Amino acid sequence: MLGKGVVGGGGGTKAPKPSFVSYVRPEEIHTNEKEVTEKEVTLHLLPGEQLLCEASTVLKYVQEDSCQHGVYGRLVCTDFKIAFLGDDESALDNDETQFKNKVIGENDITLHCVDQIYGVFDEKKKTLFGQLKKYPEKLIIHCKDLRVFQFCLRYTKEEEVKRIVSGIIHHTQAPKLLKRLFLFSYATAAQNNTVTDPKNHTVMFDTLKDWCWELERTKGNMKYKAVSVNEGYKVCERLPAYFVVPTPLPEENVQRFQGHGIPIWCWSCHNGSALLKMSALPKEQDDGILQIQKSFLDGIYKTIHRPPYEIVKTEDLSSNFLSLQEIQTAYSKFKQLFLIDNSTEFWDTDIKWFSLLESSSWLDIIRRCLKKAIEITECMEAQNMNVLLLEENASDLCCLISSLVQLMMDPHCRTRIGFQSLIQKEWVMGGHCFLDRCNHLRQNDKEEVPVFLLFLDCVWQLVHQHPPAFEFTETYLTVLSDSLYIPIFSTFFFNSPHQKDTNMGREGQDTQSKPLNLLTVWDWSVQFEPKAQTLLKNPLYVEKPKLDKGQRKGMRFKLCLQAQNFSPTESTKERAVMHQRQLSLPLTQSKSSPKRGFFREETDHLIKNLLGKRISKLINSSDELQDNFREFYDSWHSKSTDYHGLLLPHIEGPELKVWAQRYLRWIPEAQILGGGQVATLSKLLEMMEEVQSLQEKIDERHHSQQAPQAEAPCLLRNSARLSSLFPFALLQRHSSKPVLPTSGWKALGDEDDLAKREDEFVDLGDV
Repeated sequence: MLGKGVVGGGGGTKAPKPSFVSYVRPEEIHTNEKEVTEKEVTLHLLPGEQLLCEASTVLKYVQEDSCQHGVYGRLVCTDFKIAFLGDDESALDNDETQFKNKVIGENDITLHCVDQIYGVFDEKKKTLFGQLKKYPEKLIIHCKDLRVFQFCLRYTKEEEVKRIVSGIIHHTQAPKLLKRLFLFSYATAAQNNTVTDPKNHTVMFDTLKDWCWELERTKGNMKYKAVSVNEGYKVCERLPAYFVVPTPLPEENVQRFQGHGIPIWCWSCHNGSALLKMSALPKEQDDGILQIQKSFLDGIYKTIHRPPYEIVKTEDLSSNFLSLQEIQTAYSKFKQLFLIDNSTEFWDTDIKWFSLLESSSWLDIIRRCLKKAIEITECMEAQNMNVLLLEENASDLCCLISSLVQLMMDPHCRTRIGFQSLIQKEWVMGGHCFLDRCNHLRQNDKEEVPVFLLFLDCVWQLVHQHPPAFEFTETYLTVLSDSLYIPIFSTFFFNSPHQKDTNMGREGQDTQSKPLNLLTVWDWSVQFEPKAQTLLKNPLYVEKPKLDKGQRKGMRFKLCLQAQNFSPTESTKERAVMHQRQLSLPLTQSKSSPKRGFFREETDHLIKNLLGKRISKLINSSDELQDNFREFYDSWHSKSTDYHGLLLPHIEGPELKVWAQRYLRWIPEAQILGGGQVATLSKLLEMMEEVQSLQEKIDERHHSQQAPQAEAPCLLRNSARLSSLFPFALLQRHSSKPVLPTSGWKALGDEDDLAKREDEFVDLGDV
């Protein structure tokens, strides 16, 4: 069947023709209304959540077998979510669904997750916003997590239709005030609730101690220092209370331009090179101020530019890389491929799906981000350069690129705790404007740019290509992307640490009122039971073996030799650098750093750029940069992979994939029953169990008490019954695909002929 009996299609779709599929009739609804009301499903409210409006006798359409079936129930809207409470619990709450979210149900939509709302008037689909003169007979909701909900209001009372439609439009589309977010209602009402280990050992980087710990971990404490000059946000509201700057930099320079034009430390490599970021200085027209800024920048660059070692290379991300507008436009086109209203729409786009994917440029943007991160990695790893990332506010593309570089170079960031700490450091404390970029307040659609989602997609490419290198799974990345729109966690709902602390009641509030304790998304027990959390941890990940004392002592000596700029002779330093390169194989051969005296020219170019003019020439020519990148890239991929060393992705076209689990999980037609990566993982886990069993027998023979390191999740035991989109796709949502491909049945005749042929086929199901 090709699914002609669909409801709620887009504009221009022909009216559905009669078929043998039976729907719930109006007379049946009114006849059984009393009986249905008696067994209504209870609405579960979170602390502080209030019911705003509701409507009864609503049909929620469920795609199944390429047809539309309706489930009767109530549609409600609270100040936290839109929820459908169905009468047929067995159809809506499948016991076989093994990955349930404790906060958001399958038929719940948080208000922040609503993307677009459409109404169907006489089979024509129109966008709904503002005050309506006429109310639709069908309501279609497109969500930011790419779910699509369709509700039939044909049998609902007119006053209830007006109330529920107006309420949903107002509470999801109208501009909001920050204090009106449900985040604060929940935090106030749940003040006395106990939270299980909210930080979960994740480094939050909200204290000076956290930054000192990171400096010590990366051996950057010999050249960089953590400062508290911005404590209380008295210097700059854009920066966190604590951050790291080069040791020679006087703290009064931080105050000079309110934190602008200051190189902020991100991470240090084992060979002493560092990754830094810097926001642009204010663009002034007065010549006197221009001269002051020029001399100020000249002094700043002298602190991080020390030829012939640690030569600084600048990456101007504002003018020589992606623009936020490009990211926004690409994702807007890309997401339309997955917001499918019905099966017919899915198969109609099948023949041109890859051309639509190509025209969106989303995968190309991912490739450019990964390529830029590899280029920076090559400069730091192979050329011993400090790299300084430049951006207007250093809070968008700087967060993206610096995080990717650390993920490729630092194996600690590939553990779950390390990855969460990385996001805290570079995104949350780095001042990424989550409130604006996710458009939580609905105040400016032009500011809504999915930079963080782009980062997660880039991370998924690495996880997909090198699974054993990561302690977390793609399911972890998927639920992390969903958490962007759950307003009980403070992690992704503020533009800066200052905004968060101010609105938590720590500043400018009544001294008698207690500050709010907001949840962090890193406490996964709030959303998932322990059994479900096993799907967030990669069972194939193997921890790095610990070195004995002798090995650690030898390595510590070499690291100190490198980090302290030990200078008895130049050859001594070079030997230390060479040794450090061998600690994270496979790498390219060591290259001597350039010894040209180009500091003055470099500084002049940067000053011109920061004052509003484009750089006419970089340190290296584009040809030389391309040659260095290609040699570094090809050499790494020609060797075996050390999952605890440097990690580079493939960036050739065919190697970049669509993140199927996130983007396709709600489309039944995209599922492969008993196949895909789930089947592969299941076989690997079976093999692991056999190996563990043999290991246990060996241990018993040697009277060893050592426990097996890996534990196979019990949720994958019956992989033949699971979908390739496990754990999100439900088992009962099977969809029949046409025997012929779209290109074949399109050529067979017009849609009227196909509609007639449908009734000739009878699906007997499983016999």
